[in-house]
Amino acid sequence: MSDPHVLGPGLAPTPFTAAEIRAGCPDGRWVLSRTERAGEVAFHRSGFEEGDADGCTCTTVTTDASGRPTGQVRRRRATWRELQGHAAFPAEATSVATERIRLAVGELECLRYEVRGDAGTSTFWFALAHPGMPVRYRTGDAEVEVVALG
Repeated sequence: MSDPHVLGPGLAPTPFTAAEIRAGCPDGRWVLSRTERAGEVAFHRSGFEEGDADGCTCTTVTTDASGRPTGQVRRRRATWRELQGHAAFPAEATSVATERIRLAVGELECLRYEVRGDAGTSTFWFALAHPGMPVRYRTGDAEVEVVALG
């Protein structure tokens, strides 16, 4: 039996399967994230709508710190497998460990993925209790962290 966490040869196992992401991202779920890059801070809310067996409509909008939209909502359809694929990293460049981190949303048990690339190392923390997007990541000069869940 093949491992549903592994999407292809040479890829590290993903933190969640497509089915786990579907279960963890029902219609109406949203995530408010804070991004810091080059001393600038921005907020955006990502959401999930119109979910079915194949996928969902992903929404994103720029917001203020409270989560109130300040821009136009962008929508795009994605399959659950496409969303899983966002965390499919090259096995030889990826190390995975468990780590407990503290965020504005509380203390979370996470899988930490460190991915080495030509431009440096990117680090992603996936909360085991919240299948879907990482709750924190650092890549290049950006750090993104979830500050509210709904």
